[in-house]
Amino acid sequence: MRFVVVTGMSGGGKTTAMKMLEDAGYYCVDNLPISLLTKFVELMVNPTSEITKVALGIDVRAGQDILNATDIFAELKKQGYQYEILFMDAADHVLLKRYKETRRVHPMAPAERVEVGISKEREMLADIYKQADYVIDTTSLLTRELKEELDHIFVQNEGGHKLIVTVLSFGFKNGIPADADLVFDVRFLPNPFYIDELKHQTGNDKPVQDYVMSFEEAGCFLDKLTEMLEFLIPNYIKEGKYRLVLGIGCTGGKHRSVTLANEIYNKLKELDICGVTLQHRDVITGK
Repeated sequence: MRFVVVTGMSGGGKTTAMKMLEDAGYYCVDNLPISLLTKFVELMVNPTSEITKVALGIDVRAGQDILNATDIFAELKKQGYQYEILFMDAADHVLLKRYKETRRVHPMAPAERVEVGISKEREMLADIYKQADYVIDTTSLLTRELKEELDHIFVQNEGGHKLIVTVLSFGFKNGIPADADLVFDVRFLPNPFYIDELKHQTGNDKPVQDYVMSFEEAGCFLDKLTEMLEFLIPNYIKEGKYRLVLGIGCTGGKHRSVTLANEIYNKLKELDICGVTLQHRDVITGK
């Protein structure tokens, strides 16, 4: 039997993940009291049970009992039970935005500011986070991309990536993305904006792509950046980093940056050393 414990930050996507796992054939139980965890596992692994895939959701709604979860997990492992922990997370500012949009009360701060609840929750879940087999950061993840990652890990059984890289194109004239970890400026390349037939196209259009990549400097930049990422990503993973935003900027964020972001995205997909998503901040219709 495959047994998955789904946990994480409130607003991080746990409920969505549970629904997706249920659609994938998992028997899902959410918000089970921590004190019943051992008994639940014993019932599920009963030889007479026809259930072969289980997803159990636990979170801070269990109150202080959540602090006992790691001890119970350790005891289950000692008894020979196999399980995997999926931790759903997102950046604090995104969690705050999601709470404001839904107007829900944070379970850890019913009478206080949401920021207080998020801080308390991170502290309570710190030990579980360290034990997680998979961490999925939904900060920049589309619903479709989350489904693909869950399918990759829990349906195709190919394992998952603990680090998600978001390749983000942008225009410097609209400001550098606040959440960018690494920023690269591709304004050293000729600008398609000044070519009449390319001006109103973007880096998602082949004529612009062909123009930008026709310059030797573009290919050299792509090769050197790919080589650097091949070095950095395994070391980021080793140090426990689970989210990396790679910003690629040009003047307006529509031509050069979009073209190079697309190329880098494809390179990372080929390397398969991390999860990867693609966003074009200043293009209305991005990939």
